[in-house]
Amino acid sequence: MDKRMATLDKMVILENGGVGTAKGFTSGGRHIGLRYKRPDLGWIVSEVPASAAGVYTTNQFKAAPLKVTQKVIQQSHQLQAVLVNSVNANSCTGEQGIANAIQTQQWAAKKLGVPDDLVAVASTGVIGVQLPMDVMEKGIEGIDSACDEATFEQAILTTDTKEKHLAVQIVIDGQPVTIGGACKGSGMIHPNMATMLGFVTTDAAIEAADLQGALKTVTDNTFNRITVDGDTSTNDMVLVLANGAAGNQPLSAAHPEWQTFLGALEYVCRSLAKMIAADGEGATKLIEVQVSGAQDHVAAEKISKAIVGSSLVKTAIFGSDANWGRIVCAIGYSGASFNPDQVSLKLGDMLLFENGMPIAFDEDEAKQYLEQDSIVIKASVGSGDGFAVAWGCDLTYNYVKINASYRS
Repeated sequence: MDKRMATLDKMVILENGGVGTAKGFTSGGRHIGLRYKRPDLGWIVSEVPASAAGVYTTNQFKAAPLKVTQKVIQQSHQLQAVLVNSVNANSCTGEQGIANAIQTQQWAAKKLGVPDDLVAVASTGVIGVQLPMDVMEKGIEGIDSACDEATFEQAILTTDTKEKHLAVQIVIDGQPVTIGGACKGSGMIHPNMATMLGFVTTDAAIEAADLQGALKTVTDNTFNRITVDGDTSTNDMVLVLANGAAGNQPLSAAHPEWQTFLGALEYVCRSLAKMIAADGEGATKLIEVQVSGAQDHVAAEKISKAIVGSSLVKTAIFGSDANWGRIVCAIGYSGASFNPDQVSLKLGDMLLFENGMPIAFDEDEAKQYLEQDSIVIKASVGSGDGFAVAWGCDLTYNYVKINASYRS
């Protein structure tokens, strides 16, 4: 068992928790007219400057707000506010897009009463359209600190069908420490950092460098293990803010309760990542792939991602067809080294394939299992200690319908 996860026996999941739950944070959202009627502008504010960390998309067409935010964090390693708009990605918009992102940053700073260089900006939506700055200016001016936290979680959504949020509480140095988060993501989801927008807040005291290291470690095991459609967006990032309001001694790898914090942060990020995978565009089923026996964890990760990202596996799951040959095929092209004669497969607890050979199984029982809304595929590929888990969803007719008319 992962040492981090073994420390969480006293973790408490907070009912209806989210990105504004940790001490010293508030969040909200409102409708400003970017979309027809749903909230489309959200914000997060810390009472004091917070240590900040971020991970960003590897797509070379990085959106303007991402570039602005990345520069802010690199320069100050702190944030006090985050402004997010949906509908318009402000991506592939050239120098004007950068200028618009900076202008919205400045408007938000003035309205929220924080320094310009402590405001992050994020956008999601259609690529290649300039922000309507008159709408943004008026919308930012109307920010109301009394807005309900849930409105933030609604404001950041695009094709998502539900809000994605949670918060947990642990004890560090005898003090309650809260970690909360919210995210959006439904399409353009593929594990290559970050494949969505994610926002995590905590009242823990931790220096920015240690927070960045923790986020990188956790991201590799959570957000980078999900896929919906194989596309990595231009706008994706995950931000973590830590404002120290809990009053614990500053956390670092040398702190005796570091693993407790890291485990709780990983739990929050894993939960959010699974919510994204389950809410993939048009999806009806969450798929979890567990790979064991690989020569190392890198090989196990390659195999798990190949299986969960296979369009043929995803369509078979949608059709409740136990076509294990598609899974074997994905293992074979994963790029990982293994002995095909040592590969075994299970669907849930049902053995389908053992040591490179098919096993007789009950097709009706397998179909019944595949009709559930959560499916687990287990692949053993040898006797090594490499293990990894990845998450995705089925590929349905509705995915095509949604994306065939995305701009309309």
